[in-house]
Amino acid sequence: MTMIEKNVQYYAEKGKQLVERVEKKRENMRKKKFDTIAVHGLYSLEDALENNGSIIEPIYMSSAQQYENSNHLEAAQEQQIPSWIYTRITNPTLTYVEETIAMLEGYKLSEKTSAVLTSSGMAAVFMATNPFLANCEGANIVVDARCYGGTFTIFNERYKGERGLEIRWVKDSLDLNEWEEKMDENTRFVYAETPANPSLNLTDVKALSEIAHKKGIAVIVDSTLATPALFRPLEHGADIVVHSVSKAMAASGSVIAGAIISKNEIVSNFLSEEIKKDFVTYVKFNPMRDHGTALSPISAFFVLNDLRSLRSRVDLMSDNAMKVAEFLNSLDQVECVSYPGLESHPGHSVAKSLMKLADSEDENGEEINRYGYLLSFNVKGGHQAARDLLDQFKIIWTATDLGRVKSVATLPTISTHRQQGDEGRKLASLPSNLIRLSIGIEDVEDIIEDLNQAFKAIQTKSQVQHQ
Repeated sequence: MTMIEKNVQYYAEKGKQLVERVEKKRENMRKKKFDTIAVHGLYSLEDALENNGSIIEPIYMSSAQQYENSNHLEAAQEQQIPSWIYTRITNPTLTYVEETIAMLEGYKLSEKTSAVLTSSGMAAVFMATNPFLANCEGANIVVDARCYGGTFTIFNERYKGERGLEIRWVKDSLDLNEWEEKMDENTRFVYAETPANPSLNLTDVKALSEIAHKKGIAVIVDSTLATPALFRPLEHGADIVVHSVSKAMAASGSVIAGAIISKNEIVSNFLSEEIKKDFVTYVKFNPMRDHGTALSPISAFFVLNDLRSLRSRVDLMSDNAMKVAEFLNSLDQVECVSYPGLESHPGHSVAKSLMKLADSEDENGEEINRYGYLLSFNVKGGHQAARDLLDQFKIIWTATDLGRVKSVATLPTISTHRQQGDEGRKLASLPSNLIRLSIGIEDVEDIIEDLNQAFKAIQTKSQVQHQ
C-alpha cells in the first residue's frame, strides 16, 4: 500500500493496534515493583531497538511531528491514532515521564491512572482546578488555609479577587467537621495539601474523600511533600493529585515542572461525563493546548532521570529529617518543631496511617513509616532571632526551594509566603519566627553540626548584646 492509498481509516485501525500494544505494556509494568516502574516506565527493549538501540529514553528536541500524508495528519488531529503533533500539546519525551508518574501515583491501585506534565507546580494547580470553574457565579471552593503561598495567592487573588469566586478557608485541616460544614451544593471542589508547606499540617484524605463524594464533590490533593514513594492520595479516595515536580521528584534542582494525575472516572457534580471519564486527557488536549503550559522536552528528561531513584532518595532524606527533627526538639532555643514523625505533632496519627514507604517491610511484614524530608521550627527570640540563625548556616543553603539533595532553609514570611500579606499569613497561622528546613542527602551528622554551630553563634551574639 502506497502512502496515497493509506486513508484515514487505515490510520484509525493502526491507532487501535498501537493503543492496545501500549495498554498491554502498561498492564505488564503495573505488576512490577515501585523501583522497577521508576527505572523503566514504559520504555522497553523493543522501544530501544526502534531508537537506534538507545537504552535511555531519547530527547525529542523538536517542535512538531512529520506525517506520512494528509490522511495521517487528519487522523492525528482527530486523535484517532497516538500522535504527539506539536510540543505545546505533548511530546514523546514528556510521554515517557507522564506514563511513569501515572504508574507510580497509581501504584497497587486497581483503577487506571493518567498524568500530564506542566511547566511548573503552579501551572499544575491552575490546570487542575480551572476546569471546575466554568460559569462560576455563586460557586465556592473549600481549601486548606495552610497551603503553599503560591497556591493561596492563585485562589485568593486570581479566583476570588478577579473572578469573584467564594473561597472557604479551612483553618484546621484535621477537623473533618470544619471541612464538611463548609461544603454545599455549590462547592466545585475541595483542595487539601498534605503534608502542607511549611506548617506540615495533615489531612485525613480518606475520610475527607468519603465526605466530599457523598455530596458529589471532587477532591484535589497537593501531595508534593510526600511524593508517591510515601503517600498516594488516589489510593485513599482522592480524584486528582497535583505535584510540584520541581521538588523531590526532580531533586537535582535542574528544572521547574509540575504534574497532574487523576483516576479515570472522577467524582463531580459540575463536569461532563466525558471529562470525568478521563480528566487528565481532557486537560492535556483541550485547556492546556490553549493556555500553553507545556513542559520542555529537555526539562522532562531531567525529571525522568531523577525519578529513577525516587524511593531510595526519599527514604534517606526522610530518615535524615527525623534525626534532625529530634535534635531540634531537644534545644532550649527552639519553641517548637513541626514534623509529622514526632509524636508531639497534631497530625502524627494521621501521618502514621497514611505515610508509608512503598515496598518497605518491618519485622512484622508491615510497611515502614517515613514522614518526608521537610520540617519547620520556631526560633525563640522572634523574627530577628530566626533571621540571625538563617544567616549563620555554613552548609545549609538559604533559598526558596525544597526537596533537594542539598539541605535548604528559608523564612517563609519574607519569601515563599510573603505575597499572602499579614492577613493571609494570620489565616494560615504562619509566625514570623518559623524557619522551613528541607533536609537533603548529606551525612546527617554534618547537617546537625551546622545547625548546632548556628545556634551557638546567635547565642554568643545575644550574650554580647546584653553585656
